[in-house]
Amino acid sequence: MTMRKTHAVIYDIKKYAIHDGPGIRTTVFFKGCPLSCLWCHNPEGMIPGQQILYSPERCVGCRECLEVCPQGALSPTSRGIKTDDALCCRCGTCCQQCPALAREAVARYETVEDLLALIEKDMAFYEASHGGVTFSGGEPMMQWQVLLSLLKGCCQRNIHTVVDTSGFAPWNVLEEIIPFTRLFLYDLKAMDDDIHQRFTGVSNELILSNLARLTRRGAKVIIRIPFIPGVNDSETAIAQAGGFIAGLWGNPPVELLPYHDFQISKYERLGMVYGGKPIPVPSPEAVHKAAGQLEALGLKVKG
Repeated sequence: MTMRKTHAVIYDIKKYAIHDGPGIRTTVFFKGCPLSCLWCHNPEGMIPGQQILYSPERCVGCRECLEVCPQGALSPTSRGIKTDDALCCRCGTCCQQCPALAREAVARYETVEDLLALIEKDMAFYEASHGGVTFSGGEPMMQWQVLLSLLKGCCQRNIHTVVDTSGFAPWNVLEEIIPFTRLFLYDLKAMDDDIHQRFTGVSNELILSNLARLTRRGAKVIIRIPFIPGVNDSETAIAQAGGFIAGLWGNPPVELLPYHDFQISKYERLGMVYGGKPIPVPSPEAVHKAAGQLEALGLKVKG
């Protein structure tokens, strides 16, 4: 389904968020991402199209989904209902029929007007906490036209705007949204391009170039480094990242985001293979050491 620029394809809206920018926020999660990070914490945001999330522990065995599936893609097993991915068309008919909500359609198609109306409902919380709205994903700039419309609408309503991005987008797209974005949360995953390509599927050349241009334009940026053992946690990797950031205009602050494995169950429920299983959860001491290394370079590291 091709959506007009007046529609957004999203997978979640989180109200009263406190970790996606300043104050109390509403976070809108866009669907689709050009990166394929092995450790991705939001697998439901990776694929642009519809997905079906199946929770076998909720299934009551009524088999109503089998009866309504137009493709005959479902079959019963000892572990619940199995989906034949070659037959399933992701129409969501089974989700609508499931009385136990064991099957859920992930993608939602929302108009700009409806999203703005929902965001506007919590104006009192934004004003009291100096909060606002955050557009995240996935990668929101994959739907840059609708993102731009939402950003403009929020600015017209005097709502603080944040864009959480990988930075992997043409510069002219990024340039379009700068005037309407009060803060960028910008991911910096790895400085070594070979490592970046190996673990995310894309080169970091455009990401680094966009970050440098963004700071030179005077945009407010917080750089977020996902702290991934075996990928970017070595002293050399931290020194490379810190040296690059220290050379950026405006001395942007840095946040370290320690890897966790809470997302593994989501991959299973989506029928996806999780590629990050060998990655261990970093110790608090390792995170603290990396933060100290960055601070020694004159960087402000946010807790």
